Amino acid sequence: MTVQRPTFVLVPGAWHLPSTWDLLRGELDALGYASRAVKLSTTGPDPRGGLREDAEAIRAAIEAIGGPVAVVAHSYGGIPATEGAAGLPNVQRLIYLAAYVPDVDESMYTLHGMPDPDSAEGVFPIGSDPRAQLYADVPEAVADLAVSRLVDQLHQPFADHVTRAAWHTVPSAYIVAEQDVSLPVQLQEQMSSRAKTVHRIPTSHSPFLSRPAELAALLDEIVTG
Repeated sequence: MTVQRPTFVLVPGAWHLPSTWDLLRGELDALGYASRAVKLSTTGPDPRGGLREDAEAIRAAIEAIGGPVAVVAHSYGGIPATEGAAGLPNVQRLIYLAAYVPDVDESMYTLHGMPDPDSAEGVFPIGSDPRAQLYADVPEAVADLAVSRLVDQLHQPFADHVTRAAWHTVPSAYIVAEQDVSLPVQLQEQMSSRAKTVHRIPTSHSPFLSRPAELAALLDEIVTG
């Protein structure tokens, strides 16, 4: 009996459009996997809404796929993926890639041990040096293109609290980016305890750009293992 391979649903982090996954999607295709990348509502151009809208975009992408799904969420994307993937029977695996893993009633702020802000209006500024922050080990031309594609990110979903946590019922894995300076490795290690399995990749924050073939092989290992 042939086991149907899951389709990968790829959820980007803050400031990133679905195109950030293009290199990884090419590697997954070479391994025989279909994939779809999600456009988050709170990420520009024309950003709108909050965590609920981002979670609904992920949920709609999953529901549009007839067969099994493995969700891969990067950075901030782990928060709406945790909410949006909950309760969907075709989600076979939830994979957090240097990502936030909230529980019910947690937000990005609480995961950092901070109080929620008095106001979450407007856009949240990216750091002054995104090249170093996000793409430290990415080849120069690839990193320059990635920086040029960064867009506005609304602040609201960083403060919104999760109401459902898919990792309680969906088999989950965490991939620690061991050289990450954007999402502290210590915090990644703490959050990874909520996953069933923990894996590591020796990269900075964006292994889908620095080592897409290696990341694709690791994802294959996770979903087949």
